[in-house]
Order: sequence, then C-alpha cells, then structure tokens
Amino acid sequence: MTAVGNGAQTAGRPTRLPRSARRKQLLAAAQEVFVAQGYHAAAMDDIAERAGVSKPVLYQHFPGKMDLYLALLDTHCDAIVAKVHDAMRGTSDNKERVSASVRAYFDFVDHESEAFRLVFESDLRNDPAVRQRVERVEQGCIAAITDTIISDTGVSRAHAELLASGLVGAAETAAQFWLAGGRQVPKAEAEALVAALSWRGIASFPLQGESA
Repeated sequence: MTAVGNGAQTAGRPTRLPRSARRKQLLAAAQEVFVAQGYHAAAMDDIAERAGVSKPVLYQHFPGKMDLYLALLDTHCDAIVAKVHDAMRGTSDNKERVSASVRAYFDFVDHESEAFRLVFESDLRNDPAVRQRVERVEQGCIAAITDTIISDTGVSRAHAELLASGLVGAAETAAQFWLAGGRQVPKAEAEALVAALSWRGIASFPLQGESA
C-alpha cells in the first residue's frame, strides 16, 4: 500500500511535518481507507500504514477512529453547504442559482476522492454524532436556499423551506442516481436536466412586486 503525502519517510525515519500539515496528511489517508473499506472494516493500523506513519503518531493527532471520521465529515459537510451558499450569493440570476445549486451536488458526488460516500452512504448513519452532521448538511443547504426564496418572492418561511427542501432533495437524489447508474448521461447534460426541472417549478412563483 502506498503512503500518502510527499516524503512521509526519509531514510527509514518519519519526516517531521508541521502539525497542520501532518493532520492534513492523516485525514487524506483516513479518507481513502474509509471510502474503500467503510468505517467498521477500517482499522487504525490501515490508516497509519496508508499515511506512512507509526500508530503513536496517528494517536497524537486523533485519539480514536471516530475522531478521524468525524473530522472528515465536518470538512466535507461544511464544503457542500458552503458551495450551496456560494450558489445563492454568486449571482442575482435565480435560474443560475438553481443551476449552481444542482451543480454543487453533482460536483460533490463526482469528485475523484469519493468523499460523498462518507456523507451520503455512511455505515454509521445511526450514530448520533454522524447523523447530526449529515442532517446539518441538509439543513444548511435548505436554509441557504430558503433565505433566497423568501427574499425574492416574499412567501412565508414555511412555504420557502418546503420549496428549498424539494430542490435539495431533487439535486441530491438525482446526483447519486446518476453516479450509481454509471454516468450514462454526460454530467453537464444531467445537471441541466435536473436544474431545468427544478427551475420550471420554482420560476412559477412570482418575484416580489410582480403579479402571479
């Protein structure tokens, strides 16, 4: 198994890295092991070997396997929520906002790291700490879209949240279905199809100041 990182070992001895760089290296190794084996089958020995470090070095940074897993979840959960927020803030064109939101999900599931499996396909979904983080993704993305819908249409928060949840659910489900089906539709075309479906629904709600 090849070690993660550049120069993880020199002349048989571990290279001293700054703490932040070592942490990044260990998380990258852990992600590869978790994605390949799942949480339950993965072992700290596997992660240490993948990172090219000793187990004591690994435990200096992460007291246990769950700490590693939750740190990875935090990183990727925050990233997908940030992408949806950026989609809302990046333009005032609502059609493009919908497209960018859909694109965020497709980009996430299509990334070569396969990190989406930690968030959407975790074998720890029943663990309270994991479930809380996964739910935070959905809630964070829905909140970002909800605020935009309220601002633009003036509908109630309850109505806006329902609309936002529909968009998030469609994007997440379609992206995973597309990937599981072997990417039979080109990615850009798949994104456009899902975005068009969502836009045709949301666009029927008039902007504030416009008549229905």
